[in-house]
Amino acid sequence: MNITITLTDTQYKGLQYAALSPEDWATNAVTERARIANDEIVKTTVEYCLDNGVQVPATREEIVAYAFANGVVKTAAERQAEAEALMASMEA
Repeated sequence: MNITITLTDTQYKGLQYAALSPEDWATNAVTERARIANDEIVKTTVEYCLDNGVQVPATREEIVAYAFANGVVKTAAERQAEAEALMASMEA
């Protein structure tokens, strides 16, 4: 998966000031955040499986895939849409 970002010259110069390699810094920031999120998903899913007598998938990748496929976790966009719908229904 590729993610592309566009920075202004000023933003890039700021990153050059802050990091030896802006590209490496950006890659590290994104991959580390993804690792943290996957750790949370694995923890939540293993607890779900244990609590519900479900076989825990064998690998971290399989656990994350299982979590999304079976509604154990939702994307941030899905959670946001649900929150907005709830707020709208409370205002009605």
